[in-house]
Amino acid sequence: MAQASARHILVDSEAKCNELKAEIEGGRDFAEAARENSNCPSGRQGGELGTFGPGQMVPEFDKVVFEGEVGKVHGPVKTQFGYHLLEITSRS
Repeated sequence: MAQASARHILVDSEAKCNELKAEIEGGRDFAEAARENSNCPSGRQGGELGTFGPGQMVPEFDKVVFEGEVGKVHGPVKTQFGYHLLEITSRS
């Protein structure tokens, strides 16, 4: 079964998500941005979600994590929790 590791930043608005994405693409450290901005408890660990398999996260997350390019920042991804930036750190 496929496995992936990822980190994310959860915010309340698409605009804030896009702003953070631009900062990260411009060189800001993802983990620092997560610690300072994420509404998820994982933000304290730089947004680290650990390793998980398909179906363990919400469907919108799964689609990006198991189909998107590894090492790239994806998003905004809208879920019932808000807007996410996702970075797939590994996938096997």
